Amino acid sequence: MLNITIYQSNGEEELFVKKTVQQLSSVSPKAKMNTVTIDEDQTYQEMDGFGASFTDSSAYLIHQILEPEQRVELMTNLFDPKDGIGLSVLRNPMGASDYARDFYSYNDLPAGETDVELERFSIAHDEEDIIPLLQEAIRLNPEIKLMGSPWSPPGWMKTSESMIGGELKQQYYSVYADYFVRYIQAYAASGLPIYAVTPQNEALYSPGHYPGMIMLPEAQSDFIKNHLKPQFVKHSIDTKIFCYDHNWDEPDYPRTVLKQANAEVDGVAWHWYGGMPSTQSEVFDAFPDKEVHFTEGSGGEWIPPFEQAFSNVIRTGIEILRNYSKSLVLWNMALDEQNGPTVPGFGKSTCRGIVTINQQTKELTYTLDYYALAHFSKCIRPKAMRIASSSSNDLIRSVAFKNTDGSMAIVLFNNGEESENVALKLQGADILSFQLESKSVISIMMQGDYSA
Repeated sequence: MLNITIYQSNGEEELFVKKTVQQLSSVSPKAKMNTVTIDEDQTYQEMDGFGASFTDSSAYLIHQILEPEQRVELMTNLFDPKDGIGLSVLRNPMGASDYARDFYSYNDLPAGETDVELERFSIAHDEEDIIPLLQEAIRLNPEIKLMGSPWSPPGWMKTSESMIGGELKQQYYSVYADYFVRYIQAYAASGLPIYAVTPQNEALYSPGHYPGMIMLPEAQSDFIKNHLKPQFVKHSIDTKIFCYDHNWDEPDYPRTVLKQANAEVDGVAWHWYGGMPSTQSEVFDAFPDKEVHFTEGSGGEWIPPFEQAFSNVIRTGIEILRNYSKSLVLWNMALDEQNGPTVPGFGKSTCRGIVTINQQTKELTYTLDYYALAHFSKCIRPKAMRIASSSSNDLIRSVAFKNTDGSMAIVLFNNGEESENVALKLQGADILSFQLESKSVISIMMQGDYSA
């Protein structure tokens, strides 16, 4: 017997609604049939999962602004695999990012001072809001993997003497490597194992109004190969190291790092603010033993119509997964009614959180990103293996996985301007036929005997 669970979104009024097979729109006799074929014998990457970030701003809003019962509801909806959508990857800034209430690192010093022994290293800032939420998330979903990415080292380590701008001084490469070790050890002491780190968020972009730093590929190679990885080995740390952590449009950067520090790098992290997701496959084809991860993508007011914004997340998410990524991580878990808080001097924010928390009214609103992530995370579980899926019509985008319990998870999106008939075929058997409206998405979970 084949058990089928279906979730569908047909626009702003119908988001991630659970349906029965009988409730699906029947095929139109006037329209041609588009076949989506699933081949479980052809396999690709194993998934780590889907998620977002507890930035300082997000953690503050969830931990301090929400009422306790609202926080319980939200955390359950985000992380519980059964009663929520089961998010399973969290990539957090190591110190302040643009979405923080103030500038901070784990080793802030008065101007002119240094601390090469890191005697004043402390994660006390994170212990207020971020760590309690991470601990609760892992309690709800023990399969969660944590990633750490710095927007900037402490200012005293940089040529700018500030968390804004500059580069890491070469004399502090080893000290900064030890900074990573201290971070990983401190989080482990709080019951939070760090699965992976990247040396620098968006290493080719140096913002003038929030923490950031240029780290050229040769510098990153040197830092990883001669400092970071040796420190991990010295302290018996098995945290993975992903290079780059920036957009699809500069693939020569990760290629350079993988050539110069190949043995010390576990994979490449990508963002979606430039280029195409196919770049992930191009680099993977050249370095097939290295993991592919998508670590940041934010939506916002630059794509204002709901349909366009929702379609962008679903369509791009499918392509990210079809190009070997083991993770799909969006940006802020929560932002307020002004798309903040942001660091002082940031200006107007246009980013969108997974949820919106109104600081004045405490109203909690789930945004389109929550429902888009739900279509993936609820059905494609950690350690799921991607399997082949192909469509007779390029407008019907698809990605398919086989979960560890044997169930199949398939996400389909109609990128066309008209409704399309879809026939789902697996192992030679016709499983489902239905009509998929324009710009709508359907997630299908199948468990049981689906043989012809």
